[in-house]
Amino acid sequence: MEVLYRAHATASGGGRDEGRSATDDGKIDVRLSVPTEMGGKGGDGTNPEQLFATGYAACYLGALRLVAGKAGTPVGPDTKVTAGVGFGKNTRGEGFNLDVSLQVTDHGLDQAVIDDLIHKAHQVCPYSNATRGNIDVALSAG
Repeated sequence: MEVLYRAHATASGGGRDEGRSATDDGKIDVRLSVPTEMGGKGGDGTNPEQLFATGYAACYLGALRLVAGKAGTPVGPDTKVTAGVGFGKNTRGEGFNLDVSLQVTDHGLDQAVIDDLIHKAHQVCPYSNATRGNIDVALSAG
């Protein structure tokens, strides 16, 4: 792979439990806390799953816009992608795993067209390519 851009971030302190995560350029600097659903105290911080969901949603929307434009059926300007990231115990042994849902809304296209495009975007999106075969990703458009 020819690397076009590389992001750098550092986690410190307690990591996901009362730690911090920040990018080297200072554009992101967040407090982290464990949600109560995962046995944590909750708190004001975000968590890795929220950060992953944010990145995946943005990346997938870019991929969708790319494939839709190339197909001559661009999605509307109000198109949204909502990513849900689930965290749970790994059923194949020790550790934990994730699952993802990607829901496309406000796209302005016929259902058959958007259904085709969301699958094509899943083949193009770097997050989808990085996770393929490792986690379940459910695609939907409404």
